[in-house]
Amino acid sequence: MDVLNNLLGVPLGAVMRFCYGLIANYGLAIILFTFITKIILFPLTIMVQKNSIKMIKLQPELNMISAQYADNPDKVSEEQLKLYKRENYKPLAGLIPMLIQIPLVLGVMQVIYNPLSHLLRLPETAIQALTMHTMEILGLSEAGSSIQVSAISLIQNPLYTESFSNLQVSGVDMPAVLQTIRNFDMNFCGINLSALPSLSNWDTLLLVPLIAGASSALLCVCQNRVNVLQREQSFWGKWGMTIFLVLFSLYFGFIVPAGVGIYWAASNLFAIAAMYAVNWMYKPKDYIDYDALEKSKIALAESREMAKKLKLTKEEKLQAKRDYKEFCRNEEKEVIFYAEKSGFYKYFKNIIEYILEHSDIVIHYVTSDPHDAIFKKNHPQIRPYFIDDNRLIPLFMKVDSEIMAMTTPDLNTFHLKRSYVKKDVEYIYIFHGLLSTNMVVNKGAYDHFDTIFCVGPHQMKEIRETEKMYQLPEKKLIECGYGLFDDMLADYQADEQSEHKKKEILIAPSWQEDNILESCLDEMIAQLSQTDYQIIIRPHPEFIKRFAGKMNQIQKEYGTGKYPNVVLQTDFSSNSTVFDADLLITDWSGIAYEFSYVTKKPSLFINTKMKVLNEEYIKYENQPLDITLRDQIGISLNKDELGSLNIAVRRLLEEEKDAYVSNIDRLVESYVFNIGHSGEIGGQYIIDRIMEKRQEKHF
Repeated sequence: MDVLNNLLGVPLGAVMRFCYGLIANYGLAIILFTFITKIILFPLTIMVQKNSIKMIKLQPELNMISAQYADNPDKVSEEQLKLYKRENYKPLAGLIPMLIQIPLVLGVMQVIYNPLSHLLRLPETAIQALTMHTMEILGLSEAGSSIQVSAISLIQNPLYTESFSNLQVSGVDMPAVLQTIRNFDMNFCGINLSALPSLSNWDTLLLVPLIAGASSALLCVCQNRVNVLQREQSFWGKWGMTIFLVLFSLYFGFIVPAGVGIYWAASNLFAIAAMYAVNWMYKPKDYIDYDALEKSKIALAESREMAKKLKLTKEEKLQAKRDYKEFCRNEEKEVIFYAEKSGFYKYFKNIIEYILEHSDIVIHYVTSDPHDAIFKKNHPQIRPYFIDDNRLIPLFMKVDSEIMAMTTPDLNTFHLKRSYVKKDVEYIYIFHGLLSTNMVVNKGAYDHFDTIFCVGPHQMKEIRETEKMYQLPEKKLIECGYGLFDDMLADYQADEQSEHKKKEILIAPSWQEDNILESCLDEMIAQLSQTDYQIIIRPHPEFIKRFAGKMNQIQKEYGTGKYPNVVLQTDFSSNSTVFDADLLITDWSGIAYEFSYVTKKPSLFINTKMKVLNEEYIKYENQPLDITLRDQIGISLNKDELGSLNIAVRRLLEEEKDAYVSNIDRLVESYVFNIGHSGEIGGQYIIDRIMEKRQEKHF
């Protein structure tokens, strides 16, 4: 208590003494003291206002991040931190007023409980003598926090005048000290500010908690109307906080001296004035795009509504529980494949089918999708498990197989860790794209894998360069190829190709930020609708799933026959539309390379905002293929060059079409391993590794 008194009571007591000296009224001195502290702290109020404006200014981006990565909390946190760093936003700055208010209240309590020390500045020896005598009169063994207030009360009581007059302290004029105390008035408007309000005594003291509660209610109402942050809270966020603060203020008013309650009420009222002042100085509407904010709220609400629809049913939860138990029960596991969604089987298909056909190895197939098509495959060597998010983390920790293969990067970086129970599990990464390894994934995305099935030589070169750059141990890099490409190519070559009477252009963008659908679709259709070509708009499935509001607008504009040659397609059951097209237009989607590599037809790229997850891609010797191949398999246009879109389309469809065939053939031969045989390469590698492990156990 002495430490608290010295740290807070002494300096604040000096300010209070100054106020009391000016006014000579205890209650008004507390109010003046509160005003002075608000003036001193006003620069902090300005700082908080600026930080709050910055927060709401960022809110549209934050909402879009939450909507875009609704199923990936780690990614949401990562992107939010990047945004905060970019804008120099400090999330904890809003707590500063509250953190300062706490010591101020404690300091005021020290001043009110110890007026002899802080306001009257009496000699310490005299104070000690007076408090000791008070304890004797009251029969107390311990002084307690309010002993000085009790001493004042007794000294001002005529019954104890003689008792205190007999006190003698060396070097102190005690009669003068006692007279000073008798002249000290702690009342304000008929209220003893040193007393504690109590429901057992119905007197004017009860007004103090009521005033404190009313001032808090008024502050909250004003905050809900004016405060830049509070205005954006939900109904229950606003009024829930109001109810809490009012009830807290009422309670607080009953457990502290009335003087602290007066301070609390005055502080709330001055806070209202300060809030209106900073809102006048820094008007939120001058800095915040409220239209963008409302649109982002709609997108976030749609995302959350979608998340509700994707919530597991009771049956699915039971399935996850059963499958997890079954997975843990099966101890002799040799190979595990993990898929995030049902559609990911296509990346494993050729490898798994080769293993099933050429070995007795049992495939333990773990999926995060309760509706994964793997459950429809009735094969004695495939054991599927649906594992929900809650059980996925412990499952990864308990992996005890010889091999675990997946297309999920960032192993051991976020929530999915390498096995804790078996340290020599061989983790194999299987790519689900044809391009580079160092730009559109996080830094270190592949660092914790042991083996990587590479699509082409560019990936091997980039991974080896990464290992040297960051002094990482070398991984096993297998010249595998790309199974999905093999299947697409085989299906395309098996189909009978026919020339369209009307050339077809497929617009198939990504779903990342600033994609074609969000940034320039209207401008593109305005031109393409004037041509004789058939235009098919094929949104990314994730865009449809996550941004229902935006999709509704696109549906209204382009899905109702407004443009005779424009069709909106949302059926993804087949790739026929992709490969039937004569030209594909995209932004940064990898579908262009699958389309052009398979059909030998060119693609047209719109240079929207580039997706970059690893800023250090610029350190590598060569630019990523994501950038360099765009103008080799087609033409790329900046958004400000869309005025020449029809010219570029005509070049690719008519004037220069044949020139791209040989060029694309050369690129495929250069950048894809083992065309038509990737499943055999990957499958045989896994079989060989399991045979080696079996032999090691046997001997």
